[in-house]
Amino acid sequence: MLPTNRGRPQQRPPPPRSWSFLSEMVDFSDPKRRPRYLTKLVMAALLTAMCVLMLTQPPCHRRASPSVFSTRQPGVTHVLLTGGAGYIGSHAALRLLKDSFRVTIVDNLSRGNIGAIKVLQNLFPEPGRLQFIQADLGDPKAVNRIFAENAFDAVMHFAAVAYVGESTLEPLRYYHNITANTLVVLEAMATHNVKTLIYSSTCATYGEPDKMPITEETPQFPINPYGKAKKMAEDIILDFSKSKKADMAVMILRYFNVIGSDPEGRLGEAPRPELREHGRISGACFDAALGIIPGLKVKGTDYETPDGTCVRDYIDVTDLVDAHVKALNKAERGRVGIYNVGTGKGRSVKEFVEACKKATGVDIKVDYFPRRPGDYAEVYSDPAKINRELNWTAQHTDLHESLRVAWTWQKAHRSGYEPPQAMIL
Repeated sequence: MLPTNRGRPQQRPPPPRSWSFLSEMVDFSDPKRRPRYLTKLVMAALLTAMCVLMLTQPPCHRRASPSVFSTRQPGVTHVLLTGGAGYIGSHAALRLLKDSFRVTIVDNLSRGNIGAIKVLQNLFPEPGRLQFIQADLGDPKAVNRIFAENAFDAVMHFAAVAYVGESTLEPLRYYHNITANTLVVLEAMATHNVKTLIYSSTCATYGEPDKMPITEETPQFPINPYGKAKKMAEDIILDFSKSKKADMAVMILRYFNVIGSDPEGRLGEAPRPELREHGRISGACFDAALGIIPGLKVKGTDYETPDGTCVRDYIDVTDLVDAHVKALNKAERGRVGIYNVGTGKGRSVKEFVEACKKATGVDIKVDYFPRRPGDYAEVYSDPAKINRELNWTAQHTDLHESLRVAWTWQKAHRSGYEPPQAMIL
């Protein structure tokens, strides 16, 4: 049987209280209880403030515990790679990771591809090998925080907008993105005592020289905002490197027209669709071969060259990355090295188109148009200095083979790094 209250004296109900609901929960009229409740309120407020602060921090800057990227490890070189989600930068990251470097990629993804980052992350999933931080180099506070939270040994500075034609349409964007952002990187390096810089420059700083081939002593007279912005960045780097407190190891690589892709088919070039008209001739050739565009537009047939089209020095991206790694390995404090990175052989646009037709097996339609603003007739390198001082020589000099390798990737990635779009029936 259930127990009952029969036989027990009945308790009188308590008199009604005049406290409000809040007063019943926190009775401050009792002086003995007041300190305890105040302590709890203060603790609750502090915990709430801490939670809000953590939630408002950018995800890439939340650290529950010290990261391996924030400490130096004997025998491990930690490289900050700006623009590492881009075409050349992603290939450089792949090579550095294969060579057991620790790599931090910083990219705002305005031109880079998150798909390239995912490929690299899948290839090198081990802790402490690779981290990606989405940030804009035009934000000094963000850049300074990245340097403060990571123990970098060297910087490879690739990040830049890089289309000659576009630079004539948006010159201020180019000076800001290339020149001003390089200054931000240098200031962060100086503040956080990072002493090694490998700078990605361009043959566009030379302009249109009177003599070929181009050597490192060829006068620099750039003729478009892209080349001018790069030369200004070079000048800033060189001026800073001369100051007594800098004590930097600086390598400036002025490279020529880049083609090709990873020989194992893991990475390739995938510019945004809206940038195709400004892009590399190889990309336009492949788009025409794939039927993405009706044909190839060759701009300029009246240059003073053997067949009237521009002559360029085409360097395979695999060779270019090898030059960067050798420059990093040879970099010495207190020394500046400036090198042209090219094959030493010029090829005309018409030659390039014929090689592309052969590589793709497609008879690409070609239309000819007037010159593009800011272009120059002929440019190719003399690579003797880099051959001699860095023991570097271009290995992938067969134009057709470089295009065939790149075409293999393009055929398998018609939508770039993105998944194929569904067909509309």
